Amino acid sequence: MAGIPEDAGSTFDTLKADRSVWLMKCPLIIGQAWKEISDSGQPLAKITVSVDPCKADDQPIVAKFMMEVAANGSVTAPKSYSLNMSSEIIPMYIFSETSDGKVAVDGKVEHKFDMKPHTQNIDDYRRLCRERTNKSNFKARQVQVIDNDRGGYNPMQGMMDFSSILSKDKKGSAAPVKAQEMKRTRMDRGELENILFKLFERQPNWTLKQLVTETDQPQQFIKEILNDLGLYNKRGTNQGTYELKPEYKKSTEDMEGE
Repeated sequence: MAGIPEDAGSTFDTLKADRSVWLMKCPLIIGQAWKEISDSGQPLAKITVSVDPCKADDQPIVAKFMMEVAANGSVTAPKSYSLNMSSEIIPMYIFSETSDGKVAVDGKVEHKFDMKPHTQNIDDYRRLCRERTNKSNFKARQVQVIDNDRGGYNPMQGMMDFSSILSKDKKGSAAPVKAQEMKRTRMDRGELENILFKLFERQPNWTLKQLVTETDQPQQFIKEILNDLGLYNKRGTNQGTYELKPEYKKSTEDMEGE
């Protein structure tokens, strides 16, 4: 296996290989908060599992998972989150390595969870996104002293030389100049989320190509965010378009009412 030392056979621990492990995808801000308190010994969060006891016996039992995050230290973030469970995942194992090079299997991934803010905290989450966007937009001005500046200034510096093109035009052999496509640069994730929310306030359905044109952001970056915020219509009158998930639609409508 890649990354495992050649002599790991003598120290490779597989005692926990059959232990069930949950794999969870969490927001970056929660990961930062947990990193701050990971060495304190206090619980990171509390998970509540709820089922419907009145459900008929012939109906499958569907469990709902809710997570209450512990104190986040210096990080301010919503406390309640919903966990969407998925058991259809690629078989995976969790490995760990100590400082002295000993490798161990800590368990097998049985379930995967996607973590998203609970509906009761959606307003707090959007406020956090706006604050993150405003913070990223603020750029401190810096004064830089230029050494050996002789005050020389050439107004033609950096301008394109058209002499060769004009000479070719006179001969009738000039080739058309093809504009070089600029590579799109990713903006802050929170800023793009706010832009997408405003676009969906303007109209409920957008194609991915339209969103790329409106935001001038990489297509893959937009798809990553839409996987969390939106739903893709595979059929019907809005086939091939995205729309907001119901919980985000409700939050948007509430903000418009205010």
